[in-house]
Amino acid sequence: MGDGFQFIDIIFFAMIAAFLVLRLRGVLGRRDGHEGDFRSRLKDEKDKNPDNNVVKLSEHDDDMDDGSQDRPKEMKKIVVNDDDPLSGPLAAIQTADPGFAPDDFLSGARIAFEIILEAYANGDAGALKPMLNAEVYANFSKAIQDRELAGETLEDTLIGIKSADIVEAEAGKKTASVTVKFVSEQINATRDEDGTVVDGNPTTVIEVTDFWTFSREIRSRDPNWTLTATSSLD
Repeated sequence: MGDGFQFIDIIFFAMIAAFLVLRLRGVLGRRDGHEGDFRSRLKDEKDKNPDNNVVKLSEHDDDMDDGSQDRPKEMKKIVVNDDDPLSGPLAAIQTADPGFAPDDFLSGARIAFEIILEAYANGDAGALKPMLNAEVYANFSKAIQDRELAGETLEDTLIGIKSADIVEAEAGKKTASVTVKFVSEQINATRDEDGTVVDGNPTTVIEVTDFWTFSREIRSRDPNWTLTATSSLD
């Protein structure tokens, strides 16, 4: 009898622990308002393809491995609206790439934004290379090298993404491009080799506006988009 009650107690406490974990996950959520942690989502992508660091910014039936390739995914059709200048090019992208959906794209773009910022701050050029085109990678890589040669370290903490909106889109004959405006809160500070702050402020949260352009070959079976241009508002 005593062993039986102990067994029941173990199950009872395990149920309580599981409930508390679920409650904590529900309360904490993500910094940018999306459920789950972007590192976990990146890990899922890495588990599927360990040699690929690129975040997929849209869903494609080709990526499914559960036997559902023959079942077309129902995608909300983009309707061209004369009052919305973006609807035309976005609809053209979707026509060429039926797996494209603006909401899914923005979800992936937010994840890519976080990953790229973190890799750049950490000086991880290897993680950046598959996510950027040659020109953007060269700029990021040079900035990392200059920082290392100067003995400086960058502290870049992304507090959260306040908004991410598509502001430009273009469907060319071969390439599709989508520009996203990110408004985020960050803490940025650069320290020299002695730890002295030479730029920024490690205790001040600032609002940063970035414009990032992602592109991919429309006809390619590769669903990955790469970062092809960046700019920011001072």
